[in-house]
Amino acid sequence: MTRLVMRTRSKPYPVTIGGETKFICGCGLSATQPFCDGTHKQTRDEKEGTICWYDADVGRNEVADAFPNIRIPSE
Repeated sequence: MTRLVMRTRSKPYPVTIGGETKFICGCGLSATQPFCDGTHKQTRDEKEGTICWYDADVGRNEVADAFPNIRIPSE
């Protein structure tokens, strides 16, 4: 089954264990999930109020129609 999941975070979550910090992907675009690979930088100039999806080459596509009732996860 395929799902459309809205991600609003555009930076990773830093996690420190035993003095070592790793960065966990927050945008959902990383090719090295669950770790951040810096791909979130592609989201920097997204326009507020638009919904975007990214293809396999991390090309941005804006959604023509809105999804007014989409569930938004809490941070």
